[in-house]
Amino acid sequence: MSGFVTKPEPVQVPGLVHLHTGKVRDLYRNESGELVMVASDRTSAFDWVLPNEIPDKGRILTQLSLWWFDRIADLVPNHVISTEVPAGAPADWKGRTLVCRSLEMAPVECVARGYLTGSGLVEYRQDRTVCGIALPEGLEDGSELPAPIYTPALKAAVGEHDENVSYEETARRIGAELAATLRQTTLQVYSRARDIARERGIILADTKFEFGLADGELVIGDEVLTPDSSRFWPADQWEPGHAQPSFDKQFIRDWLTSPESGWDPKGELPPPALPAEIVERVRAKYVEAYERLTGTPWV
Repeated sequence: MSGFVTKPEPVQVPGLVHLHTGKVRDLYRNESGELVMVASDRTSAFDWVLPNEIPDKGRILTQLSLWWFDRIADLVPNHVISTEVPAGAPADWKGRTLVCRSLEMAPVECVARGYLTGSGLVEYRQDRTVCGIALPEGLEDGSELPAPIYTPALKAAVGEHDENVSYEETARRIGAELAATLRQTTLQVYSRARDIARERGIILADTKFEFGLADGELVIGDEVLTPDSSRFWPADQWEPGHAQPSFDKQFIRDWLTSPESGWDPKGELPPPALPAEIVERVRAKYVEAYERLTGTPWV
């Protein structure tokens, strides 16, 4: 099983129509037809949305996305119209709300990988490929790839796994021209972000983007280059050959799979609540990623 341990009730705001509750974001439409995205403090692991929240997480993701949008604006436009909180919305929405253009979303998660890790490592050990792309011998956990690779996936519903597909399959589904544009733009944005992060002592191991079309123009949407959508590693601790320390929710996964949690990720029961110390350690990692990348303290 998977999904929400306890699915939240959407906040009712005058003039907004609730459209969707995702793992992290709640989506509304305003009276002008624009989308209103609100990043919550929810967190997930093993395809479950957990009962705990990580304080400030939604604001950190939103502010970090805005910081990155400014730095890739010459490569691809983004969907943000404003950060103004709609009238009548809770005060807590400040800093976590984006008013956005409505896009015709491409049904593809656009993943760029510059290092060997995660599901890519598992496949490489079996077949010397990642998502069907052949790679040289001799790579190990955490190795930098000879060049970044594009590995698209089909986006799944809450509680389901995204499905890796070949580039050729995406071209068949969405057309060769759009598939090629998505691949090119994904690798351009990844390369830009990788270099910016490296200057700040952070390795961008991999990341995923979502794109859509607005009047025929390709636009990047959702969140970008956050600890939820990317693997960030401290460069000064990078050492191929084993799992790398990271700026993400690995603390959550480690605790849930430990004897202390008493939970079986492969079982039928939902996961338990996280201990306060795990919540605080995860929050500290999100804050550290924000501060190291932007160079400004989190307030």
